[in-house]
This record gives sequence, C-alpha cells and structure tokens, in this order.
Amino acid sequence: MNSAATPGWPSRLHAVLRAQAVRQVGYVPDAGHRQLIELCRADPDMHAVPLTTEEEGMGLLGGAWLGGQRGVLLMQSSGVGNCVNALASLTQACRFPLVMLVTMRGEWGEGNPWQLPMARAVTPVLETLGLRVVRVDHAEEIEDTVAAMLAMAYTTESAAAVLLGQRLLGAKVFQ
Repeated sequence: MNSAATPGWPSRLHAVLRAQAVRQVGYVPDAGHRQLIELCRADPDMHAVPLTTEEEGMGLLGGAWLGGQRGVLLMQSSGVGNCVNALASLTQACRFPLVMLVTMRGEWGEGNPWQLPMARAVTPVLETLGLRVVRVDHAEEIEDTVAAMLAMAYTTESAAAVLLGQRLLGAKVFQ
C-alpha cells in the first residue's frame, strides 16, 4: 500500500471489535487487513482463524453464533464473488448475524485491471443478497460506522458489510 493509506485505523478498528465482544475473526490473508489481522491474532480474547476461501467464514461465524460468540469476517472485495451462494442461502435461511469487513480493490488509484470488474459489482451484489452495505473512505468514520453495523447485525440477527474504500487503504503499488 502506498503512503496515501491512513495510519492508525487498524488499531482503532480492533478496539471497536473488542468493545463489541467479538471473539471469532475469520480471514483470508489480505494486505489491506494485514495490521488488523496481526492485532486479532495477538489478542488473547480473540480467535483469529485463517480461511482457505471466503465462504468458509459463513460456516465459522454461524457456528460461533450458535456457540454464543460474536464474530466478523475479513476479506478483500475480490472474495465477495466467492461467497454469493453461501450469502444467498445460508445467511438467509439460518438468520445469524454476519458482519463482513471488506477491503476494496479496483477503485481509487488501482493499478491491476483484474480488480476493476468486481469492485463495480460488490455493492449491487451484496445489496441484492439482502445485506446492509455501508462504506468507510476516511479514517475518522471507521469507529462509529463499524460499531453501528456490528450492533445492528447482532441485535437483528442480520447480515451487513462495511466496505473499506481504497482512499482509506491507499492504492497498492506495483513495482
């Protein structure tokens, strides 16, 4: 990521997860979530679970909820397409809270043309599947936005996605 990325937001986001009693964090390794993943892995109160595919996170978080724990799923925007069937069926039929924190690619300053199509599809796909979708493009929005979406999902047993925009993350630099 380049210097346009805003420092400090991963630790503030981790504090929000702790305050909301998140105990399970499923993730597919991602440069945009790198610092947050490291914080969650180091946190003795959180169980950070590396996934081989994003849709595994649906089962992980459904099971966590049945076991009395809250969780979140960390992924990159290109992984949203891998979750369509699980989102369309599992979360709707089983009605458990699902919060996805999605780092966006294919937007501001993107240098990889393969990321562009999915970036355009993320919001309409998630909304079509019944998720509440909000964006964070500026670091000062992250705590309130994520806390509100976690609270909403957990109290209404619904699904939500917070899109972390490339203006927040910074564009990936290819050399």
